[in-house]
Amino acid sequence: MRRPSRTIMTTAVAATAAFVMALAGCGGSSSSSSSSSGSTFVLGGLFPQTGSLAYLGPAEVAAFKLAAKDINAAGGVLGKDVTTAMADTSDSDHADQNTSGAESVLSKNPSVIIGPPSSSVVKNVYKEITAAKVPIISNGATSTNFSGLSDYFFRTVPPDTVQGAVMGNLIVQDGVQKLAIAVFNDEYGTSLRNVVVKTVEASGVNVVYGEKDTFDPTETNFSSLVTTIKAAKPDAVLVIAFDQTKALVKEMAAQGIDTHKLYMVDGNTADYSDTFSSGLLKGTTGTIPGAHPTDAFQARLKTINSKLTDFTYGAETYDAAVLAALAAQKGGKTDGETVQKNLAAVSGADGGTKCTSYKACLALLKKGKSIEYVGQSGVGPFNSDNDPSTAYIGVYKFNADNKPVFDHSQKGEVPKS
Repeated sequence: MRRPSRTIMTTAVAATAAFVMALAGCGGSSSSSSSSSGSTFVLGGLFPQTGSLAYLGPAEVAAFKLAAKDINAAGGVLGKDVTTAMADTSDSDHADQNTSGAESVLSKNPSVIIGPPSSSVVKNVYKEITAAKVPIISNGATSTNFSGLSDYFFRTVPPDTVQGAVMGNLIVQDGVQKLAIAVFNDEYGTSLRNVVVKTVEASGVNVVYGEKDTFDPTETNFSSLVTTIKAAKPDAVLVIAFDQTKALVKEMAAQGIDTHKLYMVDGNTADYSDTFSSGLLKGTTGTIPGAHPTDAFQARLKTINSKLTDFTYGAETYDAAVLAALAAQKGGKTDGETVQKNLAAVSGADGGTKCTSYKACLALLKKGKSIEYVGQSGVGPFNSDNDPSTAYIGVYKFNADNKPVFDHSQKGEVPKS
């Protein structure tokens, strides 16, 4: 999962660089029926529209609506237009809203639920959703602990085994010998930190602070933390946080830590042009899971919401909705059990003809063909843990305006749990 509002500028062509990870096997089974069940496919969505994660909402809602529009324009699911049901989940500090949002959508008898994008929010709601035999496809929950979480839990974003390995390798390649890590005590933060630590220490990097230490997510005064980090004399600092990043980086600068040698992840690789003085983050490296959204896809999202400037998890949301609709079409019914049984197959886990849109994939299914939906997010077919078997991690460099500029992508295989 990631964080604050961001304007990403594309300046380089994506370069795919494979890194060594365990090869993930693919699994899944489905029926091939395409006869109508007589029921309407209900596309459920749980997105943060309030709280500290509200910046994620607009792109996700736009992608959700765009997917429904495209599905219906192609003939719907089993000959009927899909309907939608959405609710606000806020953030993990508002557990009551997490629960009430999930219950609200469940009351509409959804065929699937897309979201939430937060690992901590998923942790709060997935049991109730999966117990109802409704598949949940998270568009942004990256916790390493969620691989194989449930037969009914899927995600269109890679676990942090991928991002953590990429970040760790970047740190090693940059020649860092002593690394400090400032990480908040959060499901997302600690699981990502653990992967980075394992990666860098395997290459001889000394983690001088943060291997076990965390700070409270509600912390606002970082004077003591930064003093401790500075005393450890690191070559560079990795910051794994959300909004706390703003106050933390300002305190680092005030105490003389070199803010041009920071590393950030998807929770804070953001546009800080209105937050920090010019050039404060120039040279800092950030990573974001997923393929960089194409200009064409961004333009399509803006037909739904013309004010979009941040496209975080838009591609992952769109692909999740399309996959679920194709699963129902393939299985011949719109209930959650049918969708769950067919998700792996339409993702290409069993092989099949590649198709890049709902319309094209639907035409193949109607001919009795096996398919592999290749969507906007660039992920591979679901593996036996219901994770994408392959995925991209975007690498960004901050410029003098304190904005992250896309540099290149690294593609990797997702290890099974």
